[in-house]
Amino acid sequence: MTGSATPSPVQFEQVSIIDLIRYGGSRFNEAGLTFGHSYDNALDEATQLVLHALHLPHDLSPVYGASRVTAAEQAKVLALFERRIAERIPAAYLTGEAWFAGLSFKSDRRALVPRSPIAELIPHGYEPWLGGREIERVLDLCTGSGCIAIATAHYHPHWQVDGVDINDEALSLAAENKERLHAGNVTLRKSDLFNQLQGQVYDLIVTNPPYVTNDETDALPQEYAHEPELGLRAGDDGLDLALKILRDAPDHLSENGLLICEVGEAENALVELLPELPMAWVEFKVGQMGIFVVERADLVEHHARIKELADARA
Repeated sequence: MTGSATPSPVQFEQVSIIDLIRYGGSRFNEAGLTFGHSYDNALDEATQLVLHALHLPHDLSPVYGASRVTAAEQAKVLALFERRIAERIPAAYLTGEAWFAGLSFKSDRRALVPRSPIAELIPHGYEPWLGGREIERVLDLCTGSGCIAIATAHYHPHWQVDGVDINDEALSLAAENKERLHAGNVTLRKSDLFNQLQGQVYDLIVTNPPYVTNDETDALPQEYAHEPELGLRAGDDGLDLALKILRDAPDHLSENGLLICEVGEAENALVELLPELPMAWVEFKVGQMGIFVVERADLVEHHARIKELADARA
């Protein structure tokens, strides 16, 4: 008499999901890893890697923390931990996924890992900064992976959103994310800042351009070496691109248009250069994060000084 072989019983280790997360956090801290690519601490990053390796959702209920893993699952998790430590690869590149504004984006070395605090503004329609003004067209300048453009389009399906970048590889990743999130109201364009956008006018421009100084870029921890330097380096004070954006934005903003721009730690340098420009600095849940809001009318009023500063960077 023949029949199917009895499958071997699955062998579970005396190790739980929470054990692996704790172990990963301890190893990462011991190894002196740098965090800043979506997560800012060892335990959160270990959690991301464990759940990915076990094919579990990122918002898994804590009640499953005591669940034991198999030997094969444990080996897979530990292999990810070792790569994170030995190669200093950001966790989002190891998993191929980054969460931004509550949405899952594909993430790889073609663009920076999505992590801008602008994510906090998107679901609320950039209020109170828009002040209820009518929005039809939005530009995400320096779109990278497309995260700001696509998230904006997702939460505001009646807005038409352009995502613009100079880099073909970044735009190819953005196109994959557009398809991933069914963002039919997003148009991706190649342009060096505004140079190839003649005649395009928007009610809102949102931009997270490169803003890391040359010295800071050279000194960044190894994790950042996996990201394209084009998305980071921005001159001696971090403002090479931001000043050009301020100079040229009025030509691409509607009469009551608004610019939202991230400059990170270059905030102080920008305020010193343009103390007369009325920029409102956004306060987030964790404090001020180097993101300002400025009206088109104010950019026009101070255009001469902005142009002088920007032209000096050519």
